[in-house]
Amino acid sequence: MKHPTAPVRLAIAGCGNVLGAYVDLTRRLQHRGEAEVVALCGREKQRAAVKQAFPDATFHTDYAALLARSDVDVVAILTPMLEHAPMARAALQAGKHVLVEKPMATNLDEARALVTLARECGKHLFCAPFTILSPTFQTIARRLRHGDIGRVVSARGRYGWAGPDWTDWFYKSGGGALFDLGVYNLTTLTGWLGPVRRVTAMTGVAIPERTVQGRSVQVEADDNAQVLLDFGNACFAVLTTGFTLQQYRGPGLELYGTDGTLNLLGDDWDPDGYELWQNSAGCWQLFKETHPEWPWVDGLDHLVECLLTGTKPLVTPEHGYHVLEVMTQAQAAGRDGQARMVESTFAPPVFEQVGPREAAHRIHDRTRAPETPI
Repeated sequence: MKHPTAPVRLAIAGCGNVLGAYVDLTRRLQHRGEAEVVALCGREKQRAAVKQAFPDATFHTDYAALLARSDVDVVAILTPMLEHAPMARAALQAGKHVLVEKPMATNLDEARALVTLARECGKHLFCAPFTILSPTFQTIARRLRHGDIGRVVSARGRYGWAGPDWTDWFYKSGGGALFDLGVYNLTTLTGWLGPVRRVTAMTGVAIPERTVQGRSVQVEADDNAQVLLDFGNACFAVLTTGFTLQQYRGPGLELYGTDGTLNLLGDDWDPDGYELWQNSAGCWQLFKETHPEWPWVDGLDHLVECLLTGTKPLVTPEHGYHVLEVMTQAQAAGRDGQARMVESTFAPPVFEQVGPREAAHRIHDRTRAPETPI
């Protein structure tokens, strides 16, 4: 694979809510001389706001025109879910590296074709979410690998909220809580515990009518899910997710081992440290978050780093595909109550030593601006 020289030239497709989260990161990349945003694609009504955030970039309303540019190395796709696969396919075919927001596709056929195409084109395909890049995720992964709580035999993940009210595609066919929310915990749990062998679920529409921008919307996609995961060797996990959780307190993820318990505090996309119980110690140990500035859009930073240094990515399309298969099989199980085997697999990332990337972020610089909230 031929690697571009700095700065890596970025194009962004999709100028809605998610774009705001990428603004600060792209500015830091530009400040470091590692990347620059040269073009964006969105709707005409978004032009003024986009030009204010990216005054030196060209704004397109035609995605084909953006892909035809010779000065683009990477396309970041931040559009609604149903558009992810066809837009990612077109970008790969145009010779671009691709970062695509979650999920990578809404069906397995499209996802499988994307993974194959990226391999054939020799281009990176980075699929959100990027929770495995969190230093807290990696610290926990090391502790699990070193056996600090023994062998993990049970786990629980929880992520949800009351649901979006700014657009209706979350509630339409191809959307839903699993694709939008459950994908985070599934990426994290599989990153720690490895591939899922079998899945079953209870899913449904708990709130059949929603209000979006002042109008009533009939909900088509499941907004409530309980997913049971079998990782093999009698290691099980349960995932609670939905546009049905008004508020919650407590750990976002819990890992129960034969010799202890480890809980990630906060959400995996915004961790707040972790707590550890070891039978040998006989007490809870609290580890404060050491990287509160870590952004959940860190996949773009990692992609730029991989391009500039030739580093092998920690984020793989095979992992994204596996998570999508688990979700689609969970949806099918929710419809008929039957457990499903999961055919795909992937190699989980291994974090044995603290690398230069993590070491560089070890000191919390309080002068840095916080990430722009969505």
